[in-house]
Amino acid sequence: MLTYKYEAKNSKTGATVKAQVQANNEQEAAKLIKGQGLTPVSIKAERSTKLNFFSRIRTKDKVLFSRQLSTMINAGLPIVQSLRSVAEQTNNKPFKNIINQIITDVEAGSAFNIALAKYPRVFNRVYISLVAAGETSGTLDKGLERLADQQEKDADIVSKVRGAMIYPLIVLCVMIAVVIFMVVKVLPQVQNIYASLPGANLPIFTKVLLGLSHFIINYWMYVIIVLVVGAFFLRRWSRTDNGRSVIGELKMKVWPIGPLYMKMYMARFSRTSSTLVASGVQIIPVLEISSEAVDNVHISKSINKAVEKIKGGKSVAESLRNDPNFLPLVPEMIQIGEESGALEEMLAKIADYYEKEVDNAIKSISTIIEPVMMIIMGVIAMTIVAAILLPIYGLVNQSGFSSI
Repeated sequence: MLTYKYEAKNSKTGATVKAQVQANNEQEAAKLIKGQGLTPVSIKAERSTKLNFFSRIRTKDKVLFSRQLSTMINAGLPIVQSLRSVAEQTNNKPFKNIINQIITDVEAGSAFNIALAKYPRVFNRVYISLVAAGETSGTLDKGLERLADQQEKDADIVSKVRGAMIYPLIVLCVMIAVVIFMVVKVLPQVQNIYASLPGANLPIFTKVLLGLSHFIINYWMYVIIVLVVGAFFLRRWSRTDNGRSVIGELKMKVWPIGPLYMKMYMARFSRTSSTLVASGVQIIPVLEISSEAVDNVHISKSINKAVEKIKGGKSVAESLRNDPNFLPLVPEMIQIGEESGALEEMLAKIADYYEKEVDNAIKSISTIIEPVMMIIMGVIAMTIVAAILLPIYGLVNQSGFSSI
């Protein structure tokens, strides 16, 4: 059920009425309006596409949507009937509303890919291009199946990379919490002991940590405000062109995540390109769409430069060869695919290879990070313990010398 805003005229009074009506489609809305003795002037579906964290549409929802729709179209059902069946089986309410609005557009004569394009936050350019290619070639069911496969593999690789980053972040948060507790709760007790002893002096090392302790205790609210404001502006900066450029370069170059992200980008580029080529999309649109799917400004620039070279008569492999933002294996394998006429299969093999490489890189990073984090935690623990024990040893030494 959709919400329609309408403007109508009262046939008896001639007054203009503006209101809303709930209906399954525009024709049903018009009948309901006429049933009230009104003559509709305009009827518009109210689109609700604002998605927050709690009502977001997950990749899992889109994969299920693509697979179900592919199955129904393959069985010979018309697109509108297939969409209605999928909408009925969708549990995500925001997504269900969007599917119903897409049905309304398709019933009104819009192409399926055009209806999808009205929701760029849900259906990206890769999705829309594959649907458009499927509609043109009459292989929409196969295109949707390829989309589901591509989305699943892309989501899987992103999930693995994020998983590799979670462990060190958790350990880092625990370390920070322990340090704050020791500095705020334990160190001040040492100072109180010294304060009760005449002529006792704290080591400079302990004084520094106590200064940090006093700062946190007295100004913790300002620290939190600075951190929140800093995080807000950092997030805004990360969305600027300069921010995306810096972050993209860090992901590609900083050890140990640089090699991991490079392999992930190569896998994403190859998988997207393979899916588009298999759907019959021409090579230049394939590269233009893949440049957006990669989600790294530097690699996108390299792909766009390659597009210009291809327009000048060069092959894809030649255009990407010796580019610092592409691993050497990619253009070499693409050249084999171009020469053998099996570009789609070769791109898929590149994607498979780098997806396995991402798995291996994640295992290597986990193996390296665990001992490194343990060493860092040990150094921090020794530092705090030293700050606490050095003054105590000083007291013991003073009392020992005074007794002699």
